Amino acid sequence: MTTLVIFDLDGTLLDTLKDLQICTNHILKQHGYPEHPMEDYKYFVGNGIPKLISRALPDSVEPEKEQQVLKDFLEYYELHKEDYTQPYPGIVALLEYLQEHQIAVAVASNKIQSAIAPLMETYFPQIRFQAALGSRKGVPNKPDPQIVEDILSVSPHDKKNVIYVGDTSVDMQTAKNAGLTAVGALWGFRTREELEQSGADHIIETPDQLIHLL
Repeated sequence: MTTLVIFDLDGTLLDTLKDLQICTNHILKQHGYPEHPMEDYKYFVGNGIPKLISRALPDSVEPEKEQQVLKDFLEYYELHKEDYTQPYPGIVALLEYLQEHQIAVAVASNKIQSAIAPLMETYFPQIRFQAALGSRKGVPNKPDPQIVEDILSVSPHDKKNVIYVGDTSVDMQTAKNAGLTAVGALWGFRTREELEQSGADHIIETPDQLIHLL
């Protein structure tokens, strides 16, 4: 019996891609670098903001310059991270269903920790997340399983009763590394093929299909 569902954030609970694309392209243009189409950003994201910036920049950029671009991005994104971001259709209803049926929910993200709480408060104020953890200094990012262990230290559950839901290979690998059931979300940023190849136990096309798995 499932007692806890851990969700990825970007591409799983929230469609953040347009804000990430617009903000990154704004900073790239500001520094004189080429901008990228939306499709590219589906593959730039997933491993945290520093990796997003690294992937968006030309390979020839010096580390010091990359750090300045990252700093400028973080300042700009803080002001514009909610311009276009919205929960995916059916997500709020799914979270409310889980809460009503006493199934705990948590978030494990590679988004910088300081951005997590404001997004949770804006889009899911009625949901009691057991934990909502992101990228933190001194803690390895996903697919390292430490973030799952940190969630379980706050909200203890037997791993056989925990499902991890995400939209990328990073998420499926995180679930596998932590010993959890991995559920791939097709409404996010990546393909069925990627999710299958990275170890998804189940793949769902819409949020309500998760209810049938529980």
